[in-house]
Amino acid sequence: MIIGIVGKANTGKSTFFKAATLAEVEIGDRPFVTIKPNHGTGYVKVDCACVDFKVKCNPRVGFCLEGKRFVPVDLLDVAGLIPDAHKGAGLGNQFLDDLRQADVLVHIVDISGGTNIKGEKVDFFSHNPCKDVEFLEHEMNMWYFGIVKKGWGRFARMVKQEGLEIHKALAKQLSGLKVSDSDVKEGINDVGISEDPTHWGDEELLRLSIFLRRKTKPLIIAANKIDVEGSEQNLENLKKEFPDYLIIPCSAESELALREAAKHGLVDYVAGENGFDVNGELNEAQKKAIEKIKGVLDKWGNTGVQQVLNAAVFEFLNYLVVFPVANNRLSDSKGRILPDCILLEKGSTALDLAYKVHTDIGRNFIRAIDVRTKRVIGKEHELKAGDVVEIIS
Repeated sequence: MIIGIVGKANTGKSTFFKAATLAEVEIGDRPFVTIKPNHGTGYVKVDCACVDFKVKCNPRVGFCLEGKRFVPVDLLDVAGLIPDAHKGAGLGNQFLDDLRQADVLVHIVDISGGTNIKGEKVDFFSHNPCKDVEFLEHEMNMWYFGIVKKGWGRFARMVKQEGLEIHKALAKQLSGLKVSDSDVKEGINDVGISEDPTHWGDEELLRLSIFLRRKTKPLIIAANKIDVEGSEQNLENLKKEFPDYLIIPCSAESELALREAAKHGLVDYVAGENGFDVNGELNEAQKKAIEKIKGVLDKWGNTGVQQVLNAAVFEFLNYLVVFPVANNRLSDSKGRILPDCILLEKGSTALDLAYKVHTDIGRNFIRAIDVRTKRVIGKEHELKAGDVVEIIS
């Protein structure tokens, strides 16, 4: 799975990306600081099974901190988009194409209103963040529309002449966008257009494109720079204007500062928590920064960065985590305790988990055991979030 980070320039996209990954990326107050997409590893946070079983876990990937398991996910930060990006403005086509493989998009919005529509710095509250949501959604929809419409007449005639099923044929055309035939079939029914593609004009294609974009590239809004005093009014306006969106207040700058401080041993901090402990003496500049961050946490409960990533994976993509083990001692063949914490789509079965661990384990699957209940479960048993499963093959 890939989480794409999008938005116009200067909203804090690269700061959000660096806070989530601690990757070395350039951060600056000018448009197009990011040109090539940045790839990195972020983490979703879940309760680790080590707490329930009172053991010390040994993660193979990711890590565990104070009973919280951090599971890796792929993040992609693309360059800032500007109006008419779908027409190529500001290298927009290139930047949009970078998003083809993303499963969900995090739209970083400058909730302080301190960045105009072109990504240029302006006075706080002089720009309406609602305009940014409208602009980005339009650019994404028109990007999909342009891809669907390209060569449409010839494609539609071929589908009809060869007697192909339109949903399968179009899904094959759009597979690079992660569009499935069931997505297309659902879209045709949802927007109420005929099964004969030769009858589809621009209006029908646009409606279908919008449906497919929302289905395959859903947007979650990170209302960034909430640490700017007075931004809460813009946040309320945004929520009122877009009630169907999940909007999470966010201070990527605060999260980055905390993670960097924790990395250097200045504070003890678990990502996404509502507090931290200071270690040793700080200089005056550090004290001032810490007080500002405490103000953010006191007011909003967290910085929002971890909450955005968790929402993207667990609410939008409907994944859950499962802990596979080789025996009732909770270890693998090398004796590592709870070594794996695997992300699976909701509805996944014990057999799906076995294949995820290793193809040979899936092929030779005999049965599984729910370690919490000691109950034997079959290959079709649907797993729940947090399950600890011993696989016998």
